[in-house]
Amino acid sequence: MDNQQLLGLIDKMTLEEKIAQLVQLAAPFYEGADDEGQITGPMQAMGITDSMVASSGSILGYAGAAGAIAVQEAHLAKNPHGIPLLFMADIVHGFKTIFPVPLAIGCSWDTELAERSAEIAAREAAVSGIHVTFAPMVDLVRDPRWGRVMESTGEDPYLNSLFARAFVRGLQGDDLQAEAERVAACVKHFAAYGASEAGRDYNTVDLSERQLREYYLPAYKAALDEGCEMVMTSFNTIDGIPASANEKLMRDLLREEWKFDGVLISDWGAVKELIPHGVAEDEREAAYRAIRAGVDIEMMTACYVHELPELVRGGQVDEALVDESVLRILQLKNKLGLFERPHRGANPEREAEVVFSREHREAAYELATKSTVLLKNDGVLPIRPEAKVALIGPFANSGDILGPWSWSGSTEDAVRLDGALAERLGAGNLIVAEGCGIESGTEQQLREALEAAVQADVIVLALGEASEMSGEAGCRTDIRLPQAQLELVALIAELRKPTAAVLFNGRPLDLHGVYDKLGAVVEAWFPGSEGGAAVADILIGAVNPSARLSMSFPHSVGQVPVYYNHFNTGRPLGADDAQVRYVSQYLDAPNDPLLPFGFGLSYTTFEYGSLKLSSDKLPGDSRLTVSIDVTNTGERAGTETVQLYIRDIAGEVVRPVRELKGFVKLDLAPGEVGTAVFTLGEEQLRYHHADLSFKSDPGRFDVFVGRSSLDTQQGSFVLTNA
Repeated sequence: MDNQQLLGLIDKMTLEEKIAQLVQLAAPFYEGADDEGQITGPMQAMGITDSMVASSGSILGYAGAAGAIAVQEAHLAKNPHGIPLLFMADIVHGFKTIFPVPLAIGCSWDTELAERSAEIAAREAAVSGIHVTFAPMVDLVRDPRWGRVMESTGEDPYLNSLFARAFVRGLQGDDLQAEAERVAACVKHFAAYGASEAGRDYNTVDLSERQLREYYLPAYKAALDEGCEMVMTSFNTIDGIPASANEKLMRDLLREEWKFDGVLISDWGAVKELIPHGVAEDEREAAYRAIRAGVDIEMMTACYVHELPELVRGGQVDEALVDESVLRILQLKNKLGLFERPHRGANPEREAEVVFSREHREAAYELATKSTVLLKNDGVLPIRPEAKVALIGPFANSGDILGPWSWSGSTEDAVRLDGALAERLGAGNLIVAEGCGIESGTEQQLREALEAAVQADVIVLALGEASEMSGEAGCRTDIRLPQAQLELVALIAELRKPTAAVLFNGRPLDLHGVYDKLGAVVEAWFPGSEGGAAVADILIGAVNPSARLSMSFPHSVGQVPVYYNHFNTGRPLGADDAQVRYVSQYLDAPNDPLLPFGFGLSYTTFEYGSLKLSSDKLPGDSRLTVSIDVTNTGERAGTETVQLYIRDIAGEVVRPVRELKGFVKLDLAPGEVGTAVFTLGEEQLRYHHADLSFKSDPGRFDVFVGRSSLDTQQGSFVLTNA
């Protein structure tokens, strides 16, 4: 259908039918999705009528090819104008084949693999009947107390932007209408949800507009520049106004400045939540404020269908606002080809063929190996082939390694660490003991753990968080491992045997009691369906770890938020200030994190040559080349991620001490020398000034190249006007 036909369709619709297109309801409201008992309760509770359901525009959280076809057929039979439903769901890091959580994917620093993971997730979702996924989440995160850090790719706006683009490319492909096995992407949560105060979900955000534009907005813009079809509003306030009622944010910035003409959807219940936020007295005012802000789809509350008809008829809301929202929704349905093919990619035969296929699982395995970060290794790893190994801990035999937002994944199908290690070590070389539960333990469990450890040459402690301890509503003030696990670590550490901890978790942790007591620490995150196999191959050295942290690990929660691209102060802590009190410092902890952004170890070693700049001046219309030689000085092949940072020495406003501007991954054989080459131009040195103009300032810049944000070589150049 062309745009004129869509407008003609809108003209045929009653006001109530148009407004019903703006409501999104969960699966229990729809015939064929669940039994009648489940349909009736939610409908009565929300005041939803059969006619509203029949004219509604989208369904939330339902998948399965045969069922989706049946639901769509039943809906088309009842819809007055034969308008198909949009099927939407949270396909965040995989559908049935679960990939590592996005924070782990960020640690791969591999956008090609990230794109591949999104493409596979899209294929599995599309053949199962889904049209839109609520991903990627690109919120910049600096506070590991916030449970949803696992859903972001980290603390850096540049790296987050690269991953945002990669995920959108993978999900949507080149042509949504032609490619039935891709899905429309929905970037979230707009905006700055990752800056929630105190690391608490749904909480207040209070940022200057300059901070918002400089750090939090770039990744959303990158996703939209890549063609992302949908935006989801965040739960938080911005400048005292909840996002779902924020006309400045949604109308002025998103629609007018950025020219976004796709669909804007609220998060679950966010429109009605304008009432407890304190910007709407009742549902009528909530509907009024949300439609004026440009929210096209209200998810799982009924303010629009209950209140907009009278608001329009009473003249408080222009019907044109409703029409523009309906048009955007119909345009997305048209772009997906739903008017011609209402079942689109849903195909039971294809579903059986591709969902959780061997090919997809192999891709999940590869990404899990490249997302696992070696945090410490005092010669414990890799495990020697002849070693007898004790695998101890609550995650030794756990399938809870998929992480939050894996609703279609199966923990039963997840490769467990004990099984994977047993296959690789051979009969009789692996002893397994639980040691404790995730949050509690018994004396008997500790005795069994000690008995296993005494028999072993090498001990592996499989530790971490349950999946519900992170993710949405998974915020924590104490980000250490639970006490029961710390007691297990302390007990095993007393044996003074080679011991490695493997961590399964969704956030950077305070590692006191682990990092300081054990010889090796492996951060596996929630590694997904093939996690056990990936971690086992890291442990035995079949795979050389190459991942780098995309979010800093604090010394303690008292440092939070701690991030690499912070500002200096007028009294910065210097190397010679140990005895000086009146500088910006803690009395009981260092300023720097325990493990910085960009950090990660390997089973080989790399030696850096001297940093070279093509010139000490960069004219504004020219380019500057930065290069460095890297030699693999170890005995096995490995990948080194060489990182480039800059610092603007004197800006109109304070600039960060370091900003990531590029990275190069070098795959090097033993003894091989590779050269990392970077190109810098004036456009990479721009920032938002006090008046929000985006430009650079002539003057001196420091450039840093190295293996992490805190382990670099330094050079400098001057940006000139000509």
